[in-house]
Amino acid sequence: MDKKPASSAPASAKSSAEARQDRLKAALKENMGRRKAQARARKSAQTGDNSGKSEQSDHG
Repeated sequence: MDKKPASSAPASAKSSAEARQDRLKAALKENMGRRKAQARARKSAQTGDNSGKSEQSDHG
């Protein structure tokens, strides 16, 4: 009986550390995806704004 809690304690500590790492990886992946989406949106907005400005200057 003494061996079982002693062996399960390091295993649970390891799994909690692994769980933390998994949560951090997931959060980082989500954050990077969000940043990439924002960068793509900015890039498309800039190209859209540039074409819109050139059309207005041609007509004005």
